[in-house]
Amino acid sequence: MSELGKVDRSFFESVIRPHLGAEREDVALGPTHGVDFGVLDVGGRALVTATDPVSILPDLGFERAGRLAVDIVLADVAVSGIAPTHIAVSLSLPPEMTDEELAATWRGMAGHCEDLGVSVVTGHTARYSGIDYSWVGGATGFGVGSFEELVRPDGARPGDALVVSTGPGAEVTGLFSTLFGDRLELPGSTLAAARERLEDIEAVRDARAVFEAGEVTAMHDATEGGVVGGLNEMAAGAGVRIDVDRAAMPLADGVEAVCAAVDVDPWRATSCGTLLVTVEPDDAGAVVAALESRGTPAAVVGRVAEGEGVYVDGERVEPPEADPSWAAFADLAARE
Repeated sequence: MSELGKVDRSFFESVIRPHLGAEREDVALGPTHGVDFGVLDVGGRALVTATDPVSILPDLGFERAGRLAVDIVLADVAVSGIAPTHIAVSLSLPPEMTDEELAATWRGMAGHCEDLGVSVVTGHTARYSGIDYSWVGGATGFGVGSFEELVRPDGARPGDALVVSTGPGAEVTGLFSTLFGDRLELPGSTLAAARERLEDIEAVRDARAVFEAGEVTAMHDATEGGVVGGLNEMAAGAGVRIDVDRAAMPLADGVEAVCAAVDVDPWRATSCGTLLVTVEPDDAGAVVAALESRGTPAAVVGRVAEGEGVYVDGERVEPPEADPSWAAFADLAARE
């Protein structure tokens, strides 16, 4: 098991998944490796739910950090094809966080929920000793819809087109350039472009645009492990092969420079906001156009085929054992 980041698949399958409490008939989809959400059957309706840690980074500005934290949680619901509708938030905050900073954080969180049509239904807010930024609690998002709307990240089918939005490494680029820009020894213009990548993290509206544009068979948010990790999860879950054309992959400004400066492969680094989508080939162009109309770069970058594994330009790529951004983050923080 890796020391930092999510537990690996082996630990999940041997320790977590065999022990999930009581078996209930209303659990339509329980915890599954590589699947962002679970599903309950409530009177014939699909209740999609997803839980994530809440990260608040003061250097982003508290209101902005609150908005990004909420979107990351709700994106795991949105990739199901069902729009997020509700959220529960638990904040365990460091003692040094002032009332004014907490108020700004909550304005960002609640304001973004309101914009997305999401209601806060319950929560917990407190300060505790021993708590440090950036991990300050957790949240659970919910979405209610029909089972006909539901799409799983392991639903890719041979013949599907692969569409990727934003491209690899945008999240890590935005965070590192904002938090540690003075330690990266990069030109000011490069850092300015890289800091704009923080706006690429928000993915809920992108996910909704994708589902409204075409017949989507699978969608995944490329979080820990990045594009390579996410595609491997999709391929393994569906029992298919995914072929990717490296030259077709969108790559945002600043990504290559920042990732090179911290010795991180952007294809294997956490990439919240980057959507991996398999779609009926005839609808791929419409999905790309829907994303681009929102100002989100996107492209058809590959195909799904019979077989197994993920291949980039014909060479098989395995998922990283651990997301390299965690070690890079720790190294940069230690230089302070």
